[in-house]
Amino acid sequence: MPHQAVFLCHSADLVNSQHAVPFEVLYFGRSEAAFAVRYQGKVFAYLNRCSHVPMEMDYQPNEFFDTTGHWLMCATHGAMYAPQTGHCRMGPCRGGLVKIEVSESDGMVHWHTSEKFQLATLHE
Repeated sequence: MPHQAVFLCHSADLVNSQHAVPFEVLYFGRSEAAFAVRYQGKVFAYLNRCSHVPMEMDYQPNEFFDTTGHWLMCATHGAMYAPQTGHCRMGPCRGGLVKIEVSESDGMVHWHTSEKFQLATLHE
């Protein structure tokens, strides 16, 4: 299956170190929550799954940044991740977040399908 760019949101929807934009992907065939954030002017996206314990990380819907606005934080055990790379910087975690490729141009943000990530479709 060819890779494709999937519209995620308008660029203005993502503000530095603020709310995330949620979306769904198929990760190796399984539906998973994901999120995109803007940090220092760039957009980054990850599965919404802590590497310490595979559970969703946001402490309020679409809230991932700590109070400093410099770390993505898991609400359950306090693991902290670098927004640019998803690498664990402190707290209980194993490795890092699962990164999803994104691009931004002409005021739009897209995420990209791959061997790991496919478009989640709605089943009726």
